[in-house]
Amino acid sequence: MKFAAIADVHGNRPALEAVLADIATLGIDEIVNLGDHVSGPLEAARTADLLIERGFPSVRGDQDRILVELWHAGGSARGDFRQLERKHFEWMASMPSTLMYRERAFLCHASPADDAAFWLDRVTADGSVRPSAIDTIEAGAEGIDARIILCGHTHIPRVVRLRDGRLVVNPGSVGLPGYDGKVPVPYVVEVGTPHACYAILEHAGGDWSATIRYVPYDNAAMAALARSKGMPIWASAIATGWAEREVT
Repeated sequence: MKFAAIADVHGNRPALEAVLADIATLGIDEIVNLGDHVSGPLEAARTADLLIERGFPSVRGDQDRILVELWHAGGSARGDFRQLERKHFEWMASMPSTLMYRERAFLCHASPADDAAFWLDRVTADGSVRPSAIDTIEAGAEGIDARIILCGHTHIPRVVRLRDGRLVVNPGSVGLPGYDGKVPVPYVVEVGTPHACYAILEHAGGDWSATIRYVPYDNAAMAALARSKGMPIWASAIATGWAEREVT
C-alpha cells in the first residue's frame, strides 16, 4: 500500500498543482488531505474548487472550522471568507475532524483530540519551536488503533517512531513554509525552503515508511499576492522559506 499525504495548502493553488503533478509523476493514485485548505490571503476559492474536484479523503483543520463558524454566524470581512461561496463552506462543513483511512491510517489535523494543538512540536516559553518529548507524543496517540498516524497544522515536516512501533508523520505544508503566531507566546515557524512539501507513506515488508518530498514551483506570484494583501510574513515565507526576512 502506498499513498501521499498533503496538508496546510492555505489557498496556494500553484503549490498544490505542483504537488499533485509530482504525485502523478510518481504513479501514486491515492492522496489524503489533512486540512487547512483555503485560509489566508491567497486563492481561497480557486484552491477549494480544485480540491472539491479531486475529492480526496480529507479532515477539517482549525482554520477550516473557523471559516465554517463565521459562515454560520452570518459572515466576515476576512478576505478569504469573501472569496468563498456556499458550496465551499458546505464542503468544509461536511468534513470530519478525524478519519480512519482504509482502516489502516488515522488522519487528524493537529492532534487526535485537538484541531489547534502543537503535537510533534512545541512552543517554549522563550518562543522557540522545538520537537516535543516522546512521552508527550505517545500520550496524544493513546487509544489509536492504527500503525500509522498522520497530522498537520504546524507546517513542520516530522517523522516520529513511537516506542511501540507506530509511526506518526506530519507531511509539512503544501502552501505555506513559514508563519508567525502569538499563543502561548509570540513565535515564528520557518522551514528554510520555499518549496511545497508533502509525504509519501508506504507499507511494505510488514512496516510503514515515510518519505518527505519537496517540490519547487513558481512561487513568486503567490509571494507578491501575499505582499499586496498586507501579509509580509507570508510573503517572505512563500518567497524564501524564512518568515522573518523582508522581501522587496
